Amino acid sequence: MPLTATLARVDADLAAGRVPMARQRLRGLVSSLPNDLTLRRRLAEVYRLYGEPAEAGRWMYLEEDRNTEETSAFEARYRTPQQRMRALAWRGPESLTHSKFAMEQLTAVRVACSDALGHPVDWDSVPSASDEPGSGKGKFTGFLTGAGCLTVFLVMLGIWVNGLIALFD
Repeated sequence: MPLTATLARVDADLAAGRVPMARQRLRGLVSSLPNDLTLRRRLAEVYRLYGEPAEAGRWMYLEEDRNTEETSAFEARYRTPQQRMRALAWRGPESLTHSKFAMEQLTAVRVACSDALGHPVDWDSVPSASDEPGSGKGKFTGFLTGAGCLTVFLVMLGIWVNGLIALFD
């Protein structure tokens, strides 16, 4: 569906009081067009209707006229640079924005994330939660996951073999 048609449906949803549907449509648009600051602003407005300052702050983070309380709520919810980088859901270089303020914000988050991880990152390779220092993810967690899967497989195999034996007795 074209952008203008979807935005018309968003307006109709809001006029009819269907805020969840409007939010869903806008989230889809922002997902498809992550570098469109106007869509981000519209999504922030919908989250304000929900009384969600952290999410409103998330989607207004790149705007110079953002609300400081919403920005603080966003930063409190997404504490690390890696979490903020994932939450902002930007794609491509910072230069894709036509706003100097947004470019500075994106650059600051990316540089902070690179510093925290000890290697350069970019918006097209946003680090996962398991890349965060102290995330608790590692070899031991992988071992436990593998051991659990193996245990489930062996139990299922035992039940299957037991069923075969009972069938032929």
